[in-house]
Amino acid sequence: MNHQKQIRIKDAVSSPCCHIVLRSCISVFLKKQTHILTCVYFQPSLAACHGQSVRTNCCTWRREARTHQPKCKMGDTRGERYYANICSCCFANRTAECLSAGLLFCFFWGWWVPMPNQDRSLYCEDWGEALTNRSEPAICVVDLEIGAVSVLEGVPPDVSPGQALWAPGSQSVFFIGWYHEPFRLGLKFCSNRRLESSLSSSKPERLSGENLSVSNPRLSPDGSTLIYLQGAVFGPHNQCLSLQQVLYLGGELNSSARLSVPGEFAGLYEALPSCCWSADSQRVMFSSPMCLFFISSFTLFTSVFVSTSSSDLSDSSSQLYGSWKLLTVQRDLMVVCCSSPNTPPTLRVGFVPRAGEAVSWQTLQEPVMTFDFSWKVLDVAPPSDEENANYPGLDFGAVLVKPSSPLGETRTPLVVFIHGGPHSQFPAEWNSTTAGLAKLGFALLMVNYRGSTGFGQHSILSLIGQIGSQDVKDVQRAVLTALERDPNLDPDRLAAIGGSHGGFLACHLLGQYPESYRVCAARNPVINAATLLGTSDIVDWRYTSAGFHYSYDQIPTAEALAAMLQKSPIAHAAKMKAPVLLMLGGRDRRVSPHQGMELYKALKSRGSPVRLLWFPEDGHSLSRVDTQVDCFLNTALWLHQHL
Repeated sequence: MNHQKQIRIKDAVSSPCCHIVLRSCISVFLKKQTHILTCVYFQPSLAACHGQSVRTNCCTWRREARTHQPKCKMGDTRGERYYANICSCCFANRTAECLSAGLLFCFFWGWWVPMPNQDRSLYCEDWGEALTNRSEPAICVVDLEIGAVSVLEGVPPDVSPGQALWAPGSQSVFFIGWYHEPFRLGLKFCSNRRLESSLSSSKPERLSGENLSVSNPRLSPDGSTLIYLQGAVFGPHNQCLSLQQVLYLGGELNSSARLSVPGEFAGLYEALPSCCWSADSQRVMFSSPMCLFFISSFTLFTSVFVSTSSSDLSDSSSQLYGSWKLLTVQRDLMVVCCSSPNTPPTLRVGFVPRAGEAVSWQTLQEPVMTFDFSWKVLDVAPPSDEENANYPGLDFGAVLVKPSSPLGETRTPLVVFIHGGPHSQFPAEWNSTTAGLAKLGFALLMVNYRGSTGFGQHSILSLIGQIGSQDVKDVQRAVLTALERDPNLDPDRLAAIGGSHGGFLACHLLGQYPESYRVCAARNPVINAATLLGTSDIVDWRYTSAGFHYSYDQIPTAEALAAMLQKSPIAHAAKMKAPVLLMLGGRDRRVSPHQGMELYKALKSRGSPVRLLWFPEDGHSLSRVDTQVDCFLNTALWLHQHL
C-alpha cells in the first residue's frame, strides 16, 4: 500500500463509531506459505476510501456492501465493509499498518479478543526515579482571559523542556531542554545531565554551549539580565556550579556580555532554586541550607555565618537558627525560612540592606514549640594517614544532637546518622527523624564526610574513586572525635543508620568495624555496586563513583566490576555481627531493592539477625506518609531492642 492509501485508511478509522476486525489464518492444509490478513472497516460514511478496488503492489483493497457482521460494541454498525487481502510478502508491513490504524478487536482461531494499542508493548524511556512514566513533557500556555490551554510550539523534538519562564514582552520563552539521545538517564538529584538553555519563539535559539549542564534560569525584574547555573556533564551527580550572566537588551541576547562567576565557595552549587533579584535588578540573593548570600556586581560580599566584608546580615537572635533558606524577595522584602535541629521551621522577614548596614529581621510567627535537646557543630580533620593525596588539607564536619537530660542513664547511646547522595549534606536544620530519636533518649551524630556538599569542589572530587574507604574512614573518624569530646556518650552502644549511600556506609561500618557497632538500620542501601550497574537509572554515577570515566557507549569490563565489588559492603558481609534492619522500596529505580535482598540472604545464610521491611508501592525515598511512620517506628524499636 502506498503512502497515500495509508493516510486514507487512518482517516477511515478516525470516526468514534468505527469498528475494525482482524482475521488471520494460515493455509497450512493447502501447503502454501501464505498469510491472509483481512481488515474490515464499518463506517456509515467512508469518504476516504470510496470507489472500486485499488491495486497496490501485490495487495488488493476493495469495497463491498454490508452483509453479515459481528455486533459492534462501539456503536452503530451500519455502513460498508472494506477488505484488504494481503499476501505473505506484505503480511508484516500490513499488520503494522492496521495496528497503527487503531484496530480494536481481532478474530484469532474462533475467538474475538481486544487488539492492543500500537505501542502498548513498545518500551518507552522515562526520566528515572520519581519520574517514572514521564518521558516527553511539554510546555503549556494558559490564556487566563478565555481559559484556553495550548502546547507551546517550537520546542526541539529531541529534548524534554522544563524550568520555563517568560522573556520580556511575553513573546518568547526561556527554557531548559534535557536531551533524549542516546538514551535518558535519571534526573532527580542529578545536576550533571546534558542540557541546553533555549529561547523559544518562532525558532529556538540555544544559549548555552556544547556538552554542558545548565539549570534554573532567572530573569531580572527589568528584563535586562538572564542568569543560570552551569556545570560539567557526568562526573559527580551534584557539584559546585558557575553562575552565568547573559544580557537581554531590547529583545536581543548579547552573548558578548556573558559573565561567569565560579562556584568554588560553599552553597552556590544548589543555591539558585532559592535565588531572587533585588527590586533594582542590581543584586542577586540566594541561599543554601546553611548560608544566605548576596551578590553585588556578581561578587560575594556577605553571608549569614561567613562574612567577607564589614556587613553582617545576622542579629542577636539569628544565632538560634542553624539553617536559613531564602524563599522569595518582593520589592526588596526578603522572606526566609529558619530552623535548627531543636527548633521547627519559622518564617522571618527583613529588607535588603544598603552597603554597610545590617538587616533587621522580624519573626512572623514563633515556632509552636522547641525541644529540650542541645546541638553543636563538630569540625573534624582527618589524620595524616587518611589524607587524600590528590586533595590534601580537607576537613569536614558533623552535627551532634543529644537530649539535655538522658532518660535515667549516666551515658547516652549514640546513633550515627549518615546522609545519602553521597553529594548532599546534613544542614543544622530541623529533621523529624533526628528530633524523634533524640526525644526517645538517643544522641545523634549527623556526619558530613568528605564529598558532602558545602565544603567546596575539591571536597566533592576527593570522593571520586574512594567510596567504601575514604567516606567510611571519615564517618568513623567523626564518631571517635565525638566520643573523645563528649564523655557522656557511650562508646559501647553505637548504632549506624542511613539511606541509599548512607545505608551503604552504615553497612560498611558493620563490616569494617564489626566490634564497634551494636545495630544497624538501612533504607534502600547500595550493597553490591557491581550488580547495581545494570539496574540503576544513573548508571553513569556507578562508574564515576568507582573512579572510572563514563560514556554512553560504556561496556562493563572485568576490571570495573571487580573494583565495584571490592568497594561494596557485600565484600565485608561475612564479618558483620550486628543485627540489621533493612527497609526496601519495591519501585526503587535508583537502587534496586534486590540490593538489600543480597545482604538479607547473605546474613540469613550465616544465621545473623536480620529483618526486612518491604514497601511494594514506594520508590527510593520511601516518602509515603504511612511508609515514613512505619520506618521510623520500626527503626526506633530496633534501636531500643539492640542498644
